[in-house]
Amino acid sequence: MREALVQSLQNLRANKLRSFLTMFGILWGVISIVVLGATGEGFQLGNEHVLRELGQNIAIVWGGRTSMQAGGERAGRKITLTVGDAKALETEAPMVAVVSPEIERDGVNVKSPFNSASASVQGISPAYQKIRTLDLEYGRPLNWEDEKQVHRVAIIGADMMQQLFGDRNALGQQISLNGIPYTVAGKIRKKDQDSNYSGPDNNKIFVPFSAMEQDLPVLNADPGTLSDIIVAPKPWVVAMLPQVLDSRTGGIEDITWPLSKEIRGVLARRHGFDPDDKDAIPIWDTSLETLLFARMIDNMRQFFTIVGFITLALGGIGVMNIMLIAVKERTKEIGVRKALGATTWAVQRQFFLEGFFLTLLSGGLGMAIALGLCQLINLLPMPARFAGMIVSWQTGLMAVGTLVLIGVVTATYPARRAAQLPPVEALRYEM
Repeated sequence: MREALVQSLQNLRANKLRSFLTMFGILWGVISIVVLGATGEGFQLGNEHVLRELGQNIAIVWGGRTSMQAGGERAGRKITLTVGDAKALETEAPMVAVVSPEIERDGVNVKSPFNSASASVQGISPAYQKIRTLDLEYGRPLNWEDEKQVHRVAIIGADMMQQLFGDRNALGQQISLNGIPYTVAGKIRKKDQDSNYSGPDNNKIFVPFSAMEQDLPVLNADPGTLSDIIVAPKPWVVAMLPQVLDSRTGGIEDITWPLSKEIRGVLARRHGFDPDDKDAIPIWDTSLETLLFARMIDNMRQFFTIVGFITLALGGIGVMNIMLIAVKERTKEIGVRKALGATTWAVQRQFFLEGFFLTLLSGGLGMAIALGLCQLINLLPMPARFAGMIVSWQTGLMAVGTLVLIGVVTATYPARRAAQLPPVEALRYEM
């Protein structure tokens, strides 16, 4: 082994330019696989983080206007969601795991003992906090006792809390919402939120739905009217989405997604509109966004992986060429070694180890450069949907495995050529 390493280093020094160009192909191929794989992983994790800040795999359901005639009713009729609609989804929609009615009021006059503000206030059920990722920095979440007893308590977003109380701990403090006193139950952690449907949570105040319905109902609307309904599908519904996407016959915009179809079906029976009328009930399903973004990242990763493999293969061909040249230049040396008793296996092993060492050396340098480059990029500020250069163990294992495979393949052929040279002909060979 030592002899093979020494001989390989001597060959590299003797043919510096040729060796550099040969090694560069392998080096660049490894860098391509690692860096591009880390980029794809960073985008996927970053997008998942952003969606989790909003609430992963949730759907926001709004009332809209009909665009189709149904049941003798004209098109253009306004559909208003109610508490009864939320209860119907709980009991009549098998795909739905969690339902939370929501009332939103913007421009609510909020006062604390230290400051005042105009805020967006949301009335929510306790289940909403989990599916919408309202994690607390301190205090307690809203609970079912608050909902049943119509407690006037609130959890407040980080920026709104800063405006109302500064750096003080506001737990147990009083605020007023349009003159109605509420007690601060908790502070929501600062959220790095890129996606939202009614403004960032950092600027909001959340109160029990029953208290909101009593104190701050939807303006100019009948009792029981909702701003929207938040639902979370059951896991098996999310798991079936790739199959639905793959079995489509038209464009993505023409797909009838199962959860949306079921929700519109339940609400169509209650409001008398065509269940195929998407304008009657607009729905934003974040699980679809997650699926489509993941598919885009997977396709991008596959493309870049193929590019990396091709680059590595070309580098491997370069290694094979330099080893064939080495065999030719050292033909007389091979003849002398065989004449002195070297076996075919010994000669083959020598040239195989030289080619394999050259490949691994190139790949090792490429891996070190790629990891260093990823670390340098991670020192820079990152956009919201990019978590940085993430080198997963799968990417590293794939790069190493491919490198070893190419090293074995490209080193074997020149080694066999060297080992099969007849000693007499090798001794007579002249360059």
